[in-house]
Amino acid sequence: MSSLSGTRLALCALAARCGPGRLPGSVLPPGSLRCSRGLTTVAGQKRRPGALDSLDLRDMAEKIESCKQFRRFISDPELARTVLKCLNPWEVRESGALIMECNPGPGVFTRALLDAGARVAALESNTVFLPDLQALENRMDGQLEVVHCDFFKLDPFSQSSMSPPVMHSETLFETLGISEVQWTADVPIKVVGIFSQKNERNMLWKLIYSLYERLSVYRYGRVELNMFISEKQYMQLTALPGNMKKYQAISVMYQAACDIQLLHMEPWSSFSTSSKCGSLSIPKSVIVPNDHLCLVRITPRRTFFTEGLTPANAATFVVMVKQCLIKRKAKLVDKLESWNPGTGHKLLRQLDIPEDIVTGNVYPEEYKQLFEAMQCSEELNKSWIFDEVLENVQFCGY
Repeated sequence: MSSLSGTRLALCALAARCGPGRLPGSVLPPGSLRCSRGLTTVAGQKRRPGALDSLDLRDMAEKIESCKQFRRFISDPELARTVLKCLNPWEVRESGALIMECNPGPGVFTRALLDAGARVAALESNTVFLPDLQALENRMDGQLEVVHCDFFKLDPFSQSSMSPPVMHSETLFETLGISEVQWTADVPIKVVGIFSQKNERNMLWKLIYSLYERLSVYRYGRVELNMFISEKQYMQLTALPGNMKKYQAISVMYQAACDIQLLHMEPWSSFSTSSKCGSLSIPKSVIVPNDHLCLVRITPRRTFFTEGLTPANAATFVVMVKQCLIKRKAKLVDKLESWNPGTGHKLLRQLDIPEDIVTGNVYPEEYKQLFEAMQCSEELNKSWIFDEVLENVQFCGY
C-alpha cells in the first residue's frame, strides 16, 4: 500500500467496515479512569471519536501522500484492532497508564485507543495532520491531548534554542502535567509508535543510554515502549550469547535492563507510505530475515538498579560492555587483565564464570554481576574506566 491508490483503497475499506455510527478498532466502551493529570474521562460516560466519512478518507489519503519524509502509517482497521488487542486495553484502562502515541498521522489507531477508553497523548511532528487531530481532541473532553512534538527528537544533544516539534522532555511532561514516580512503581506511560527504519538503531541506543542514566523520559519512571521495529533489529536485540554475528553490545544492554516481548509480526506491506518513498518500503537484509515489522514491548525491570549499578555509574557499565564485545571471540580474562593485571582470574573464579570464556559467550546478567563485583573491588581502583571513551560515547558513540 505504498501508492496513493493503495492508501485510498485501505481507507475506503475502513469506511466500509466501520459504517455509520461505528468506530474503527472498537473493542471496549470507555469506562472510568484513574487520572492524576489533565487527561480525564467521566465515569460511565461513553465518548465516540466519530466515524470517518468518504470525504475524511480522501483527505486522509492525500495527506499521507503529501508526506515528504518517509513514514509508515496504520490505516488498516484490522491492523489497528490487532495492535490494540496486543496492548491489552483492559489492563491499560485499569492501571490508569497514559498512552503516548508517537506520530499518529491520520489518527486511525488513535480512534481505536480512544474507543477502548484509553487516555492518549498524541505527539505529532507533521503539521499536516495536526488540525484533524486537534479537532478530534476538542470532541473528546479531556481524554485526548495533542502536542506538536517529535518523540524521536526529544532532548537533542545540541544546546541551541529549539522549537516544535523538537522539544525537551521536561517541557513535554510539564505540558502534559506528568510528574516523576519512583522507579519501583508501576509503569506510568506506555509509548506506542513505529521506529523510522533510517535511524531505529540510533534511537534504540539513545533510549538505552537514557534508561541507564535515568534521563529524558526515564526520569519519570519505568516508561514502557510498545514499538514496531524491523525484524532484523528485533533479532539483534534478543540474540543470545554464542551467536557471534547477532549478539552485540546493544543486545546485552537491553536484555540486562528490560523484559523484551514480541507481541505481533506484521508484513511491511500492511502499512501505508507515500509513493514518493516507495523505494524504501522494504529494507533488505542478507544476515537475518527482514520480512516483517515486529511490535515489541520493552519494559524496564523494577530490580535493574542495585547498590553496585546506579544511574551515576551506569554509563561506565555501557562502556565496559562495548569494550568487551568489540572482539566477541577474545577471552574475557585477557580484557580484565588489561584493565588491572592480576585481578582477572580471581574475579572470574569469584563469580563462577569459566576462566577461558570468550566475551561473545557471556550472558547479560553475568556482565552485570561482573560490573557490580568490579565496583566493590578495592584492588581495581577504577583503573578500568576509560574517560576518553566515555566522553566519545556520550556525544557520538551510537
